[in-house]
Amino acid sequence: MSWVHGTCRIEGDLLYLSVMTTLTNQPRFQDPPKMGLGLGSRLSFMMFLQYAIWGAWLPLLYPFLKDYRGFEPGQIGWMFMAGGVGAILGPFIAGQIADRWFNTEKYLGISHLIGAIVVWQLAAIESYWVFFGISILYSLIYAPTIALTNSLAFHHMPNRDRDFGLVRVWGTVGWIVVGIGIGQWLLHSYPQDEWAMGMQDAFKLSALLGVVMGVYCFTLPGTPPQEGEQASATAEAIQEVRKNPLLTLFLLAVPVSMIHQFYFVYTSEFLGEYQKQGEGAIEAINSVFGVGGGGLMTIGQMSEILVLFLIPLVAGIWSRKSLLAIGLAAYALRMFLFSQIEWIHSVTGIAEIGLLIAGVALHGLCFGCFIFVAFMVVDEECTDDVKASAQNLFNLVIVGIGIIVGSYVAGLIGEMAKIANTDGSSSMDWSMLFSVPMYAAVVCLGLLLAFYPGGRSSRAS
Repeated sequence: MSWVHGTCRIEGDLLYLSVMTTLTNQPRFQDPPKMGLGLGSRLSFMMFLQYAIWGAWLPLLYPFLKDYRGFEPGQIGWMFMAGGVGAILGPFIAGQIADRWFNTEKYLGISHLIGAIVVWQLAAIESYWVFFGISILYSLIYAPTIALTNSLAFHHMPNRDRDFGLVRVWGTVGWIVVGIGIGQWLLHSYPQDEWAMGMQDAFKLSALLGVVMGVYCFTLPGTPPQEGEQASATAEAIQEVRKNPLLTLFLLAVPVSMIHQFYFVYTSEFLGEYQKQGEGAIEAINSVFGVGGGGLMTIGQMSEILVLFLIPLVAGIWSRKSLLAIGLAAYALRMFLFSQIEWIHSVTGIAEIGLLIAGVALHGLCFGCFIFVAFMVVDEECTDDVKASAQNLFNLVIVGIGIIVGSYVAGLIGEMAKIANTDGSSSMDWSMLFSVPMYAAVVCLGLLLAFYPGGRSSRAS
């Protein structure tokens, strides 16, 4: 039930090129119309709630299932795979409905209200198979809404390249707010040995936010379906995805989403072990970010905000391939820091908590330089009548196929990295576990440098 954000190709010139496309049908030297505070604030609040719903529980899912429910790493890997089911079926359900039959904002409203009821149940379910089944149901409801909020925002923005970053960044703010909030709630409401039990409150918070989001969606600007060349919007979108640059974008998304999944499955547990030390700098950090790992992981979202603001400044200067390479290099470096933290500390003397924070902060480059503009590329490269279906097809790859395979592999590696302790308990060989996605990122970087096509967007030229 884990999905990247929600959640693979970012080309350096894309923002510049698509701005030129937007201006093509306007008088020369005339700026695109402003989005306006009213529309901007409405779309921003939509993004805030969309990602707050997700961020309330996702970073804490692994320690909750492992330390409170007592599930094994392999079982938890299957649990995280449940989220990919919704992303796979989303293009064939939500995309078709939103593109052909039903207003997007109404579909979002109904989905979030039903989703709130479902996610509340996860706080109390103890059975593995019941939790697994409800997780699949929730993924079918929630996963398609990630792409549809993007699609709705793109539909109403006067200039997606200028406006989308300013709107989407509020989704990151929502993730940060709930992450720190839950961390502080655990710190002040539960003793250390009950932190895992307290994590069930994260599902309840997510449900309450889902109710707010569901009601709010009915107030969003009307986004009706459109007539298209084919009755099936998905079939038409697949035809467009088969062409470059979208074909390369979709293929690169699979391994990258697998690497991304290792981060979201294990990092909160990894950080939480260091936070339990609670001395010196760690105590000060806990007082700000709370405990459990989820709050500390919001540093990644903070760096993400900075990167999202910087991308428009460099997009017209650096090549698309260069920014993609930076993103993949950041993935590799983050996993290197996690896997070799003790060795780096012994060689450099840098405090381990400082290395952890640096690794988490690299999330901004990982997300910003590889995932952020991907949805914009999909929107730009597809015709107007299949945009929602194309967005959900991309979800199928980045949040579906990649997450399912990545979760399965992460579970297997987690089982292999388990160390049996003399007292009968088990611990994790973090060095072995994080080395796998590190090498995978290095391979992806090599493939990118060797095979990624250059040139300008077909629709922007």
